[in-house]
Amino acid sequence: MTGHGSPCLTLSPVLQNPVRPSWNGAIWIGEVWADAVDSADRASASTGVPAVCRLQNAEGFSRARLLVRGRERPVGFVDLAVTDGEVAFTELRDRVVAQRHSPRELVPAGGEAGAGEPAHVTVVLCTRDRTEMLKSALASVLAADYPSFGVLVVDNAPRTDATRQYVADLADPRVQLITEPLPGLSRARNAGLLAARGDIVAFVDDDVIVDRHWLSILARSFAYGDSVACVSGMVPAGELRTPAQAYFDNRVGWSESADVRVFEWSQVPDDVPLFPFEVRHYGTGANFAIDRRVALAVGGFDERLGAGTPASGGEDIDMFFRILRSGWQLVHDPAAIAWHRHRSNADDLQTQTRGYGLGLGAWLAKVGSDPAMAMLAAKTVVRRRSALVAHLRSASRNSSPLPAMEAELPPDIGSETWRFVAKGAWAYLSKRRPRHASPLLTGALQRRTAVSGSGLS
Repeated sequence: MTGHGSPCLTLSPVLQNPVRPSWNGAIWIGEVWADAVDSADRASASTGVPAVCRLQNAEGFSRARLLVRGRERPVGFVDLAVTDGEVAFTELRDRVVAQRHSPRELVPAGGEAGAGEPAHVTVVLCTRDRTEMLKSALASVLAADYPSFGVLVVDNAPRTDATRQYVADLADPRVQLITEPLPGLSRARNAGLLAARGDIVAFVDDDVIVDRHWLSILARSFAYGDSVACVSGMVPAGELRTPAQAYFDNRVGWSESADVRVFEWSQVPDDVPLFPFEVRHYGTGANFAIDRRVALAVGGFDERLGAGTPASGGEDIDMFFRILRSGWQLVHDPAAIAWHRHRSNADDLQTQTRGYGLGLGAWLAKVGSDPAMAMLAAKTVVRRRSALVAHLRSASRNSSPLPAMEAELPPDIGSETWRFVAKGAWAYLSKRRPRHASPLLTGALQRRTAVSGSGLS
């Protein structure tokens, strides 16, 4: 505790940015540990001096969003007013107490999660000409507390040698560079899958900062079921400095719950009425890990999907969906945290939301072109009509900017969503399958299995 005679809790932003925000609705983002709040409260009670909570670099922010963390897990977010670089400690304390429900916990299948020798994990970090972002993302991965991992930086169709030079200068034996000359995020992910070592491959984007426990939690969460093949984590906003960032965060909802969830094809969750098509519950491609053997066996990532293709996205939800359809379980564990750097200006936001719409449309077209899945989708719509209507209304509300930020965003940012979805469907159906697409991956797995006898290299 520090301060002028008062017990003082000092919090740092999750993403450092020296530039003061110019938008009066900017929200400061940080974390607070429940134990630290308890300690400050006890010190205040024993001294009779009110405790304070100071935020570093909070100039220009009107509100703060804090992720409340327990000893083992996050328990949820609190939103508080900021005055002179501080939030009211008593309000923080009361909100933390109110948040202290027990997030849904699961009993690991076959014993304690993480027991025994830790499995080696390969982290695949795909990038293209964003070396400055890559530096912070890679630094956070290398600071992970997991005991056995390596990193593959996949440089996808680079236009400069900046990434290659950076990795070479880094000279970290844990980091290896792979160059995938043809553009496309799915191609880059598949290159990482083929080059990975060990059973588990974790994927993370170059515009995130991962928590130091991120990799340990992803790895241990494979024990939450007897057939888990994929684990996704929470991807909260690391910055909300601009209207563009606030709009995107409200739209994607990547950090809605602190509960651990296990999804499997044969078990329809009561609170996911459009299952298995309500894919937002499964996670996002910025933060997930996968059983390499399963990923290869289902054909790898669809190279007609993802950034760098006409579809512009959808490769992550497609993989999640195919894993579930193949009879494997998918775990969403919010304790595996990767803070995301949302696009900060209107032009980049429009490009990103366009890509998400195209990707969703392309994936829907893929599902609709499969007779069995088209029939299942039709039955789901008939049985769950009211849920579908509610889902579409919610999506429409989230795509409409709030009045406070509307003037700062492109005028058609919400209304163009369905046009992009339709374009994405056409882009997928009209795109010929790449010559070196997913069947190559299945063949590679078969060859490796024949040589090693275990399917691992």
